[in-house]
Amino acid sequence: MSPIVERIPSDERLPAEADVVIVGGGILGATAAYFLAKRGLSVALLEKGHIACEQSSRNWGWCRQQNRDRRELPLSVISMRLWDELTRDINRDLGFRRCGLVYATHDEAVLAGWEKWREVARDYGVGTRVLSRAELAERVPETRGKWVGGTYSEHDGKAEPALAAPAIAEGARALGATIHQGCAARGIDLANGRIAGVHTEKGYIKTSAVLCSAGAWSSRFLRPLGVSFPQASIRQTALRSAPTINIGEAISTPYCTITRRLDGSYTLAISGKANLEITPQAIRYSREFMPQFIRRLKNVKLGIGKSFLSGPDSLSALLATDDRIFEKNRELDPPPLKWLIRQVVESVSKTFPQLEGIKIESAWGGFVDCTPDAVPVVSKVDKVEGLVLAAGCSGHGFGLGPGLGYLAAELIVNDTPSVDPAPFRLSRLVDGSKLDVSAI
Repeated sequence: MSPIVERIPSDERLPAEADVVIVGGGILGATAAYFLAKRGLSVALLEKGHIACEQSSRNWGWCRQQNRDRRELPLSVISMRLWDELTRDINRDLGFRRCGLVYATHDEAVLAGWEKWREVARDYGVGTRVLSRAELAERVPETRGKWVGGTYSEHDGKAEPALAAPAIAEGARALGATIHQGCAARGIDLANGRIAGVHTEKGYIKTSAVLCSAGAWSSRFLRPLGVSFPQASIRQTALRSAPTINIGEAISTPYCTITRRLDGSYTLAISGKANLEITPQAIRYSREFMPQFIRRLKNVKLGIGKSFLSGPDSLSALLATDDRIFEKNRELDPPPLKWLIRQVVESVSKTFPQLEGIKIESAWGGFVDCTPDAVPVVSKVDKVEGLVLAAGCSGHGFGLGPGLGYLAAELIVNDTPSVDPAPFRLSRLVDGSKLDVSAI
């Protein structure tokens, strides 16, 4: 069952021309549309399904700086500021709250890593506090052994995946952007290596700039242009409870993660637990992804599923040139993993006895699009003038969304980037650069 998402209307008429066309209506596409429209550019936001129908509505909703990879930390600082500003300026509830985030561990080595991370945090003015065992036990029950400690960041928080991207897209529309749902982009039209326009299922849009923020579909969308983007999808599962007692806003333990929603329900999950499905695209990029796959093996199950034959990583996506593939797949909506549902319910009950017997109202699956080093790509594409890619968020895209969209907008208009864009360049994945996978 798909998570319920706030639905917004589409603009009736496709523009004949736009300064920028954005392919993909998730959190990245919506925020980029907002920041570009705020600069006075005409923007057309295209989504083959509906806004936030894929991973932007299927995540936990965490918005954090704490325990980020150092490469992502500057963007996470900007993102937290932008979450505040978007909430204020759009004047719609994104569900964003600086409620604080808690991490708990039984592992002394993990705690030592968190303590070391505080040195990185200080470089960026990020506040985080290491909790003693006693302090942590006041927040998280010691039902599965004694905690050795944890971390807490009072300035981090969460937003509502069901609300955020649609509300931000509406904010972009209020600034002049147009939104086109059920309107797949079929391909980019080139003239002498430069973007001339975009072919969509509803017509042609003349433009000189395109942002590809198509999530798990990005590699397939770029392939006809001769652009290689190493990308693989991890199939994950999350659950939604009925409204229940409040035992904490956002807590991550080795066994499960809980996030309280505005209606008093919880999103429940287990960090890192997933299906790693063998697909033609995964095989194609196996050399690039092998270090990450090896590090993840203890938490994932290997297998072959429907994604081998359908979807962005499938054989047909890899070999065929059918430009209708996107409209034939309006929404990536894999069923939740039954084995993982059982594990989540069991782990939540054992870790948080107050929630034993909690009623589960829904569960859903999703495909998290990953890069080989688990760091997003926000980059100009050297082969195609006027093309920017923002994808491969590796499970970090929702909270980083405003910063990623902001940086993408800067690259499109050739503005001085607000952060060093080098860690997010596409070329690192294809030019033989040694990738740092230590943070995976």
